Amino acid sequence: MLFSVMRVQVIPFGVLKDWLGSSPVAVELPEGASVAELLDRLRTQSSGHVRSLRGIAVSVNAQYAQGAQILREGDEVGLLPPVSGGSPRGARTAAARPASLLDEGSGGSEVVIALTREPIDAGRVVAAAKRAEDGAVVVFDGIVRNHSRGRRTLYLEYEAYEEMAAGQMRELGRQARARFSVRQVTMVHRLGRLEIGETSVLIVVASAHRTAAFEACRWLIDTLKQIVPIWKKETFADGAVWAPGEPFPEGLGVDAAEAPHEA
Repeated sequence: MLFSVMRVQVIPFGVLKDWLGSSPVAVELPEGASVAELLDRLRTQSSGHVRSLRGIAVSVNAQYAQGAQILREGDEVGLLPPVSGGSPRGARTAAARPASLLDEGSGGSEVVIALTREPIDAGRVVAAAKRAEDGAVVVFDGIVRNHSRGRRTLYLEYEAYEEMAAGQMRELGRQARARFSVRQVTMVHRLGRLEIGETSVLIVVASAHRTAAFEACRWLIDTLKQIVPIWKKETFADGAVWAPGEPFPEGLGVDAAEAPHEA
């Protein structure tokens, strides 16, 4: 019996590149196939790495998707392992809505985001965020330390699903402004190789009141580390590994019932 075929582009990220290959792959599926059916096809084709597809999230055209979503010809499907960092142990982070891709200019200067491979000039970024009406500017400056989990760190490498990461960061900034009534949010994240002591992520929140600025800044970094598709590879004196992430918040990861399972 003949049936129509469609092709989707599958792109693995982070540690999944090491297990499934670093290049995007075109996968043929019957028309009307779902994300869950795609994962099942990938499971069958990469039986040696079945576990690598557990606990992941999936994006379709740079937006988070669930297993029931129907795929279409030419869709770009991202396979996303848990993002680097997770949330601080013991912290409870309110869930953020997944971001849609939004017009870069529609937020004006109230939300400023950037992904860059150049060193971040924290002083310049903070100065640019300040206005006369602000009573507080709270800054989170995440820097590369020289050790992790008892091992000496030589350097880090960050990679991102850049289009999706930019959309997620922009939406987090907008949610923070609405949730905490702060005036302005800036988020800048480095990509590529970072040396010890360099800034990896800078978050600046400007507000009339310090309490709102503190709360918004904490929420932003905790949530960014849970849902924004950026991954960290740590190079130690004795080897290199992708930093483990914590499980995706409910509603973003592929549900257990939808995930491919071991044969």
